[in-house]
Amino acid sequence: MEDWRNGGFGLYLHWPFCQSKCPYCDFNSHVAAHIDQKRWQAAYLSEIARVGAETKGRVLNSVFFGGGTPSLMEPDLVGAILEAVRSTWAQANDIEITMEANPSSVEAGRFQGYRDAGVNRVSIGMQALNDDDLRRLGRMHSVAEAKAAYGIARKTFDRVSFDLIYARQDQSEAAWQRELREALEMEPSHLSLYQLTIEDGTVFGARHALGQLRGLPEEDQSSDMFLMTQEMCEAAGLPAYEVSNHARQGQESRHNLIYWRLGDYAGIGPGAHGRLTVNGWRIATEAPKQPGAWLHQVESGEAGELPRSSSIAWDQAAEYLLMSLRLHEGSDMERFRTISGRSLPLAKLAELVEDGLLQIDGNRVRTTRPGRLLLNAILRELLVD
Repeated sequence: MEDWRNGGFGLYLHWPFCQSKCPYCDFNSHVAAHIDQKRWQAAYLSEIARVGAETKGRVLNSVFFGGGTPSLMEPDLVGAILEAVRSTWAQANDIEITMEANPSSVEAGRFQGYRDAGVNRVSIGMQALNDDDLRRLGRMHSVAEAKAAYGIARKTFDRVSFDLIYARQDQSEAAWQRELREALEMEPSHLSLYQLTIEDGTVFGARHALGQLRGLPEEDQSSDMFLMTQEMCEAAGLPAYEVSNHARQGQESRHNLIYWRLGDYAGIGPGAHGRLTVNGWRIATEAPKQPGAWLHQVESGEAGELPRSSSIAWDQAAEYLLMSLRLHEGSDMERFRTISGRSLPLAKLAELVEDGLLQIDGNRVRTTRPGRLLLNAILRELLVD
């Protein structure tokens, strides 16, 4: 059996456009005055056909519309894409089709159109439940608009998730505790809770380099916020199934689990990454980031000619460990050995267990709650080449 089948097969579609660029965001997103959605539709359908020819006979487990702001796409465009997807791959009976949405672009009619097209899960980027911090984060919506969008989504879709960012500027532990309690009182079935990270190439990154991004928490305070987040969510029935993701049982993101379980996924759209096993080799793909360059490449028939990199066994095993140790279920040590041709170092495992950073249950190894804070250090210990 090819290893990717342990994780499944998904499709990621990147919509690169936003109404504005948030100062913390390092995703491939662009602001455009006019978008020819019919032209984009033709390009997406062309790429679906091309990738479909490489992956014939597979069963598709998930589709994810990411961005950018995919909720700016016309429902007819989403419908055409999903119709092409259905005609290209057999679909799992429980296929998950997710769309990311910003509260400022949520309309009841548009959401109904997405549902009619086949979308069955929505992930809303609330980011904060505090209007002052929303402005600081460059968001275009208010808390009231975010909650209204959440209400529309819950009436339209069976599965709804939302995101929050914490460890923000001048945010105390008590303030985050109150905000998280408010979020949990909204009775979500899935929450993505991320600590604010300062990335190079962003507005926040530039300000930080100049010493102008004040009020960021110290490392110890961020760690305390993380541990408090884990405890509160677990007590509310949304335990962490991944470092930053919390869900009620059965409500985990199936698409993201494909990433973390090292399944295969096709990436379509500007800047989209993919991992595909072709003729026994696991191939990494990456599309050009600029929307115009990607369109030109697809329309000129050059998309299938991009350089691709094949991962050697050790790199693939390292990627598996990196991704799977983020999960509560942890890593299958036998799968690691099958991929890499060698076992994880027993002495190091024992040492990390003794330190309270890892747990071993049969053939599975997983990080403890404190261990998740030191994941990079754990990987350095285990992946001695």
